[in-house]
Amino acid sequence: MDPYSIFGEIVAGRAAASRVYEDDDVLAFMDIRPLTPGHLLVVPKVAARSLAELDPVVGGRLFQVGQRLAAALRVSEVACDGVNFFLADGVTAGQEVFHVHLHVIPRTPGDGFGLRARPTSPPRADLDYLAGSIRAAL
Repeated sequence: MDPYSIFGEIVAGRAAASRVYEDDDVLAFMDIRPLTPGHLLVVPKVAARSLAELDPVVGGRLFQVGQRLAAALRVSEVACDGVNFFLADGVTAGQEVFHVHLHVIPRTPGDGFGLRARPTSPPRADLDYLAGSIRAAL
C-alpha cells in the first residue's frame, strides 16, 4: 500500500480537492479530469491499492455512498438522466491511481461517454465450466 498516493494526500488534507461528502470511512470529491460534468470519485480513507486489500465492509460503504451521490446528482444542477459506476482494479483493468476508487459518472443523452466492447457468445458448456471454477475459488 502506498499511503502517499494523490488520494492519500487528499484524504489527509495535504492536497486540494472539491469535497462533496465525507464520513469516517470514505471521502467523495470532484474528479479533476471528468468524463462528464459532475463526475465524482469515492475513495476509502484507508490506503488500499486493490480490492483484495480493501476491507469488504469499507468496500460496501463505497457503493452505499455512490448510491447516495447518484441520487444527489439527479436532483442537483447536474440534472443527469443516468449514472454509471466504474471501478478499475489493476493495470489491465485501467487503474491509474493505486488507491481504490469508485467513479460516479453522471450521464445525459449525447454526452459522448460510453462503453466500447465486443461481447461474445460462448457455448453454455464454457459458461458452466468457468462458473464452476469461480465457485471453487470462493
